[in-house]
Amino acid sequence: MLFDSIVYGPIHSRRLGVSLGMNLMPIDVKVCTFDCIYCECGFNQAVLHPTLPTRKQVREALEKTLFPYSSTPLPPIDVITFSGNGEPTLHPDFLGVIEDTCALRDRYCPQAKVSVLSNSTQLGRAEVVQALQLCDNRILKLDSAIDSTMQLIDAPVKKDLTVAEIVNKLKVFNGDFTLQTCFLRGKVGDVAVDNTTEEELTAWYKVVKQLKPKQIMIYVIDRATPVKTLEKISKEQMETIAEPLRKEGFDVIVCA
Repeated sequence: MLFDSIVYGPIHSRRLGVSLGMNLMPIDVKVCTFDCIYCECGFNQAVLHPTLPTRKQVREALEKTLFPYSSTPLPPIDVITFSGNGEPTLHPDFLGVIEDTCALRDRYCPQAKVSVLSNSTQLGRAEVVQALQLCDNRILKLDSAIDSTMQLIDAPVKKDLTVAEIVNKLKVFNGDFTLQTCFLRGKVGDVAVDNTTEEELTAWYKVVKQLKPKQIMIYVIDRATPVKTLEKISKEQMETIAEPLRKEGFDVIVCA
């Protein structure tokens, strides 16, 4: 499922409420630094020079959508969410886009939060960190604390990417972010994958306690996935995963 416009929705997000979606990637192809086995947008496709919307195009599309909220009693938007057809922080003018978005939000829809769903791979770029610090919600992915499982689930384009590298980058926010993890099990080809095992959870809990995020969002697959042999984790098991962290005072949201 690809989003065919820069601005889409509002839609009801099980994680964020009434969400106005923002897509900074092409409308006809997914462009991402991960190729996750559960991504609703499918797999990456080889595109030599993908066409991205300009900062001006994004600003104009968002203003056109938000303007009616300043003069018409429309149902309120809870959040403006950057996700779309790939990794939003790949946009070369991501900082400028976020600056424009915050300004337009303040003018037309001040109750809405600005959120970014990101896989954390671009945190080595100072302007991306700066942009994320302007947002209300930085929702940053870590699907496993074990390298082999992270590689299997997320299939990073950078083949030598490690969990330690991601974790070190996440430390820049000093816990002021939401850690996002998708729990699943199944097979990738002939290889079993399951990030709910005791070994996986022990490693994941350790990283969570190291990073101390202000919020943890754990969720299950909810739509069609490009790998068809994946299983949805039960709500009961997800609550069991959350419980040890809640007992230690962490704010854990279960979306199942």
